[in-house]
Amino acid sequence: MLKIKNLFITTLLLSSQLFFAQYTDVINSNRPGETMSAYAVGKSVIQGEIGVYGIKEKHDLLDYDASGFGTDLTVRYGAFLEQLEFVLDLQYQMENFDTPYTSYKKNNFRQTVLGAKYLVYDPYKNYEPTANIYSYKANHSFNWHQLIPAVSVFAGANFVGADNPYSFSPESSISPKVMLITQNLFGGGKWVFVTNFIADYITTDYPSYGYVLTLTHGFNDKWSGFIENQGYKSDFYSDAILRGGAAYLLNSNMQIDASISTNFKDTPSILYGGVGFSWRYDGWYKEKQEMTFKKDKKSKKKETEENIDYQEQERKRKAKYE
Repeated sequence: MLKIKNLFITTLLLSSQLFFAQYTDVINSNRPGETMSAYAVGKSVIQGEIGVYGIKEKHDLLDYDASGFGTDLTVRYGAFLEQLEFVLDLQYQMENFDTPYTSYKKNNFRQTVLGAKYLVYDPYKNYEPTANIYSYKANHSFNWHQLIPAVSVFAGANFVGADNPYSFSPESSISPKVMLITQNLFGGGKWVFVTNFIADYITTDYPSYGYVLTLTHGFNDKWSGFIENQGYKSDFYSDAILRGGAAYLLNSNMQIDASISTNFKDTPSILYGGVGFSWRYDGWYKEKQEMTFKKDKKSKKKETEENIDYQEQERKRKAKYE
């Protein structure tokens, strides 16, 4: 779910506001790709990202065809710190399988993950690019600072119920999931490159290790497109997937998206496509910002009044001796 993290976080992450806060003026969604962005939604901001998809599989070795659909939901909430975000990630899938001898159905939660992400390093915090007033070339040359990525870590747990047909074990289980996330901005924020390095189901008999690489381009204030490569490997299942799609910004708090994915093997071959919607509520964040602004304004006004009063007292004191 590339999740428009890329879409408009692209331009917005360069704004001065983001040097000190995770909140952006425009929604920062992880849809429609599979990478998780390095940046959080912002303290007290809640965001939902939901999608539906259709899937078609064909396994040449096991001689079966499958088709079905699924839905995925991600809920993100920023709490305690600007750099901290809590994440609930759910995926439910239903499929019909046909073989030369029989047909059967499979449906259950394919993924249930609960965890938290923390921004360890932001290369744009306290960074102010300097302009060279004597050189046009110097001001328009490649900014090497762009090569320094934002870095986040994610830690959470997989929850798997008993007799889940998408699990490698009939037993219920809880297992760790950890992730290293990096994110770079290029071309004045028009390009975003995100990487996720993942260790999943770590304590089980079939731990999985993988990566997701996503490159997103913002075409204008409304449209963005992405291309993505995902790979994962375990003794239970391994694959490499190529994914592409686009996202469109409806307003500052809403986004729609579409994507298509395929792999490069026939055990099984996979093709699936989907559409999604992202929405956030940032009212609590704005209320806090307004309260802070009013408090600062009131404090400055009081300070000014106290300073004027002090000056008046000084004039009266000196007048006694003149």
